[in-house]
Amino acid sequence: MLADSHCHLNFPELCSELDQVLAHMRENGVARALCVCVSLEEFPQVLEIADSHDEIYASVGVHPDYQDAAEPSVEGLVELARHRKVVAIGETGLDYYRVEGDHSRQQARFRTHIRAAKACAKPLIVHTRSAARDTIRIMEEENSAQAGGVMHCFTETLEVAEAAMAMNFYISFSGIVTFKNAHEIKEVARKIPLERMMIETDSPYLAPVPYRGKTNRPGYVKHVAEELARLRGVSVEEIASATTRNFIKLFN
Repeated sequence: MLADSHCHLNFPELCSELDQVLAHMRENGVARALCVCVSLEEFPQVLEIADSHDEIYASVGVHPDYQDAAEPSVEGLVELARHRKVVAIGETGLDYYRVEGDHSRQQARFRTHIRAAKACAKPLIVHTRSAARDTIRIMEEENSAQAGGVMHCFTETLEVAEAAMAMNFYISFSGIVTFKNAHEIKEVARKIPLERMMIETDSPYLAPVPYRGKTNRPGYVKHVAEELARLRGVSVEEIASATTRNFIKLFN
């Protein structure tokens, strides 16, 4: 069985046909999925989906790229994370791709999430884009190893992966690893230990080959597993077993 460590079932593309999306997920051997929160305003919908389906879990957090979202506090995140279906804090992190100039607000928000994760003893879901150096630096400064977590939709170098793994983080691969030109990510996928690997869709985005450009869904995570198996010269069952075991271990 497979586990999708990162999807957005509350987004309109998936929420509007949730029953079909979940049926497709089961048909493709995906037994668990984590519905990831990107703003406090959306958290009630994320939690409702998780609460209504045994195989779906939730996180709570504010995406670094959401400039106008309500700002989280450590105390507020810890309180929301008390719910039995909330298994992680995030997604959080840094995203400098569209932001020029001062990044202090993003960095402060990231620190808030790390402190909340340590306070409630739940792992972090970390997003980093065009900001790897600052992401790792803040993780080290805030002792994020105490919480652990996962580097979601990993697109960085092996050195960044190794720095994250040294802080008790898993490396999660999305449909990007199936893209023909994703040479560096494929190389990272070949080299990291299986006991530190996870898989995800980030649906409704980043559909893997052969569905690239279409709406992604959790059932397509099997194509990520198939590509990782091909890259490493092992069976899909071995990838599925390892990544599901890691999902269960990290998110308790």
